[in-house]
Amino acid sequence: MNYKKISLALMGVSLLSMPLMSAAQELTGILKKIKEKNTIVIGNRESSIPFSYLDAHQKPVGYSIDLCLKIVDAIKTEIKAPNLKVEFNSVTSQTRIPLVKTGAIDLECGSTTNNVERQKLASFSVNTFIASTKLLVKKASGIKGLEDLKGKTIVLPQGTTNERVIRRLNEEKKLGMKFINAADMAQSFLNLETGRADAFSTDDVLLAGLAANAKNSADYAVVGNPLSYEPYSIMFAKDDAPLKKVVDHTLVSLMKSGEVKTIYKKWFLSPIPPKNINLNLPVSPALEKQFNAPTDKGSE
Repeated sequence: MNYKKISLALMGVSLLSMPLMSAAQELTGILKKIKEKNTIVIGNRESSIPFSYLDAHQKPVGYSIDLCLKIVDAIKTEIKAPNLKVEFNSVTSQTRIPLVKTGAIDLECGSTTNNVERQKLASFSVNTFIASTKLLVKKASGIKGLEDLKGKTIVLPQGTTNERVIRRLNEEKKLGMKFINAADMAQSFLNLETGRADAFSTDDVLLAGLAANAKNSADYAVVGNPLSYEPYSIMFAKDDAPLKKVVDHTLVSLMKSGEVKTIYKKWFLSPIPPKNINLNLPVSPALEKQFNAPTDKGSE
């Protein structure tokens, strides 16, 4: 599938060569707010396995959380606040952008797609993962792709790019699907598990994580051709250049040093909580390219 891509590109080499804020430069924007409150607030998801979710002790964990904690360490150094406190504020697909815009959270660390439309509302880091829209179904249903859902019911998390993709394809292909809107990933999966929906659509990697941690994981399958291109990024307040510089410098450094692959291995190629399931998802060619040449290019 060919995907249109916007021309905004931020290459890792140039990012690594950028100096961060000088010691004499006055703090502004979010960094100033963080310094004054001595607290940084991270927006986390509760069920976006393995990016940002709650473990058995209700502690936010995941790939995106680990990346954000690396950014927090860099911010501590940048604003000279070694005892900076970290607070978490749970967000959903519907609330994440409003909470960034109002300043209720400083970094949104979940499974958020960086695209042109959202770039009008918030800023995004260099991309940290590449996903695509697919379907999760019960194997016994015999559903293999979108066309098999003609006249059937699909559940979609509200406020996601996947929701718009599926609704557009439903119109284009005249499938006559029925829709259930859910607040989050866990509620969406529950609709599939209990038979209220025939399929659940969101990003392929999130579907794989939910299926792997289900009570009867062998009953489920991720199916269909990729229906969209979904680059994930860390989201924060729009047009805050000093914060973006720290965020991007930290992530690009992790990518260039190879440390990001160690973090990736921890969450995608090793047993993870709460059930110690190994998702066994190697780095894709698209993500390998991103690690080698970091960019904040969004999907269109």
